[in-house]
Amino acid sequence: MATVQFDKATRIYPGSTKPAVDALDIDIEDGEFLVLVGPSGCGKSTSLRMLAGLEDVNAGAIRIGDRDVTHLPPKDRDIAMVFQNYALYPHMTVADNMGFALKIAGVNKAEIRQKVEEAAKILDLTEYLDRKPKALSGGQRQRVAMGRAIVREPQVFLMDEPLSNLDAKLRVSTRTQIASLQRRLGITTVYVTHDQVEAMTMGDRVAVLKDGLLQQIDTPRNMYDKPANLFVAGFIGSPAMNLVEVPVTDGGVKFGNSVVPVQRDALSATSDKTVTVGVRPEHFDVAGPESDQGLAVTVNVVEELGADAYVYGTAKLGDDSKDLVVRVNGRDVPEKGSQLRVVPRSGETHVFSTSSGERLSD
Repeated sequence: MATVQFDKATRIYPGSTKPAVDALDIDIEDGEFLVLVGPSGCGKSTSLRMLAGLEDVNAGAIRIGDRDVTHLPPKDRDIAMVFQNYALYPHMTVADNMGFALKIAGVNKAEIRQKVEEAAKILDLTEYLDRKPKALSGGQRQRVAMGRAIVREPQVFLMDEPLSNLDAKLRVSTRTQIASLQRRLGITTVYVTHDQVEAMTMGDRVAVLKDGLLQQIDTPRNMYDKPANLFVAGFIGSPAMNLVEVPVTDGGVKFGNSVVPVQRDALSATSDKTVTVGVRPEHFDVAGPESDQGLAVTVNVVEELGADAYVYGTAKLGDDSKDLVVRVNGRDVPEKGSQLRVVPRSGETHVFSTSSGERLSD
């Protein structure tokens, strides 16, 4: 097992002046499950490929354990990678696919068979060992790719969007399997996904990237409760946090007809006339129909999920219209076209600088 360190690691592709990954600084603990997440083109796969040795590192260093692997070829890094497209050999059986790396390394047949059977047992693949990949479902192929990584007993697992080819239901069950398997094996894992729900449910810590720059690295809970800037606030959470630019007033911020109290320190930290307030859909209180408090939201669409429902509506803020999402009780769903009055719950608002995007509240 091993720690992993990105020490100001930078990758600039030939012909480009802008780094694809810019001075990435991350320390990953031994046995930790770290998820790299961000929109397409943010540098997460490039970061993983730098760690794998598939991309050059133009500046900075990468260490696995106490070894500097920055310029080592992939085969000398003691890592195993699971790709999005599984990369199985179609003409080989499941057992041969799983044991192929060991065969190349000159391990004897009996030991290969033992390791393959152990991995197959963990992954529920024992009855498929003599089949070819074409006779397997997508989820089973994914598990074979995982098995191939496990039998090598590497220091680090690298996974590049391994669930993106699976249907929605299978993704949920497979991500649970991968997370519990990683905890059982205790192997340091770096996992890349663009799906922030996957990131939040699987990772011990999550690192959010944008344009090659690390925005925040933290536990899923801390990242949800205290996003570091507007980008992270809008990216983490499903549905996304509502972000509304509002004027600063005495004692807080003006939110429709209400003044929402905000820490004095947060407002004194900016010279902007407005701040951007973030409110999660579940942190709005719905005022009664007679109330004139808060913000009037016209209901456009209601998404019913059983226990709760999400109201997608529009609110007037000064001269602008703003789309908002509000979570309501599934038994008390408003009619489409009706009006709700919503007030952000005290202590559950997030305040960001409108000009820099940085978090102002604690």
